[in-house]
Amino acid sequence: DQLQASGGGLVRPGGSLGLSCAASGFTFRTYAVGWYRQAPGKERELVARVTSGGGINYADSVRGRFTISRDNVKNTVSLQMTGLKPEDTAVYYCNGRSANYVINYWGKGTLVTVSS
Repeated sequence: DQLQASGGGLVRPGGSLGLSCAASGFTFRTYAVGWYRQAPGKERELVARVTSGGGINYADSVRGRFTISRDNVKNTVSLQMTGLKPEDTAVYYCNGRSANYVINYWGKGTLVTVSS
């Protein structure tokens, strides 16, 4: 597996949680990396992405609450989530996309449950 995600779990509304994804087997620094999520009965959606040049975009639903970062030395991408809401409950997937958009790597997913 090229991407190994960790850090999911159960958190109360308003709480915080961090996800981390370790990459191997490809030239990490040249890839855009990010996080997607898929809630039950819904399509997978982009949560946040950081490009090889450091450009970042967020889904409107998480902007201001989530922070994505990458470490090109450790080959990791992290997602810090604050102010969590029940609607953030989903399986979160780490993604790596090549600069020419041809290659997409996916991690196995980690479940985040926001519930009281």
